[in-house]
Amino acid sequence: MSEWREHRFSDFVDVNPRVLLPKDESISFVEMKDLNESIRYCVASQEKNLSGGSRFEERDTLFARITPCLENGKICQVKRLKNGKGFGSTEFHVFRGRDKISDSDFVYYLSRWDDVRSHAEINLDGTSGRQRVPKQAFDDLILTLPPLAEQRAIAEVLGSLDDKIDLLHRQNATLEKMAETLFRQWFIEQAKPEWEEKSLKEVTDIAIGRTPPRKEFHWFSNNPLDVKWISIKDLGNDGIFISNTSEYLTRDAVKAFKIPVIPSNTVVLSFKMTVGRVAISSETMTSNEAIAHFRFNNETPFTKEYLYIFLKTYPYDILGSTSSIVTAINSAMIKDIQILIPDNTTMELFRQKSEPLFIKIKSNQQQIRTLTTLRDTLLPKLMSGEVRVEI
Repeated sequence: MSEWREHRFSDFVDVNPRVLLPKDESISFVEMKDLNESIRYCVASQEKNLSGGSRFEERDTLFARITPCLENGKICQVKRLKNGKGFGSTEFHVFRGRDKISDSDFVYYLSRWDDVRSHAEINLDGTSGRQRVPKQAFDDLILTLPPLAEQRAIAEVLGSLDDKIDLLHRQNATLEKMAETLFRQWFIEQAKPEWEEKSLKEVTDIAIGRTPPRKEFHWFSNNPLDVKWISIKDLGNDGIFISNTSEYLTRDAVKAFKIPVIPSNTVVLSFKMTVGRVAISSETMTSNEAIAHFRFNNETPFTKEYLYIFLKTYPYDILGSTSSIVTAINSAMIKDIQILIPDNTTMELFRQKSEPLFIKIKSNQQQIRTLTTLRDTLLPKLMSGEVRVEI
């Protein structure tokens, strides 16, 4: 590591670089919700005329500076910007490589390194719940980092894994869209008048999660031998089949508080605070009270794929107020939702068409987790110089 040198982070990285944007035309706009902590790249969800906020260019890194987005790892490289420039939330710091000093792709991976993230977290400033990392916090971060050629080699190694992960995510999005198109054609556009509707509570066994007293912290653990505990933030980030979680619930807690257990292949739905996130459990789990579990019985007239797409595309705003902060939807409303019951022949044909798509999605998700684990294992080793790459 003789060529590695100590750098002040804010000297090595251009933090919040100046970007000139036109004032009289629409520009790519990136919101916090456009960032997925499990995916390297983010794209703008809309175009807007210029107003206040962060400014950036193609392949800059957007680094969430506010809690809890920072702790959740909201860090992405932005791409596909209109004319190569854009603006976004005021809650981003923007990182870019410096000419002849640092590579922008390497800077992205550097910003994901725990040494950088933990430094940012301990420098959060402000009132509880709305704390932010000030730009000057990065003036105090000193790191030993490789020369430019090795930076590019490191970014290429990690980038090859992320490119494969990105490809699998895009393939899954296409597969899910194919299933949704089939559902729309058969059960909306070509629905038969003789098909009846029934409430969800009539055709599924619905359970609502429960949270043990948070003051009893010993009910929760990080032990994978305990039961996975999922909350709203765990739904939707990993794909259809939910697996990743940050907490576990002890089996004693499950028994003591009669926490409903979610079996494998159960469709789950968030209906409080954040409404409409849908997933399918991949193993035994538990959840908080904001999540409903739809369990099939021998009389259930449709498949999990059918229910998943129905819930994913359902217009929840007709039930009441569904802003991202407040909702008037409750479990009784969810249970009373009317679902179309097709004839057995049509349902079987849909199963034959949709089930292979979901099986492939699940297989791809397993590959994504394997590649993600490899990338996350390599990243700190490459950043610290414990593992070197040939140039």
